[in-house]
Amino acid sequence: MKNNTFSMLDENGKEVIYNVLFTFENDETKKNYIVYTDNEKDKEGNTQVYASIYNPEDPESRLEAITTDKEWKVIETILNTLQEEAKNSKDDNGNDEQ
Repeated sequence: MKNNTFSMLDENGKEVIYNVLFTFENDETKKNYIVYTDNEKDKEGNTQVYASIYNPEDPESRLEAITTDKEWKVIETILNTLQEEAKNSKDDNGNDEQ
């Protein structure tokens, strides 16, 4: 990972650059997670965000799929909290809500 970005090949073999939003270790699962985006928008205009399990000790390791609802719920909670904090920060600075 360089400058909080990395690249992977998509299903068509095209290289896609991803921006790392954040990483964290979950004390309960003892796994490390990476949350990232390619900055593409979905039909509703929301930025696509992805998450995977990764090994921070091995820069060449492959990303692993998250397989449990419990893990997804933890990631969703963190994303919602960060989104709310960003929204409140904009509001506190006198900027309009998006």
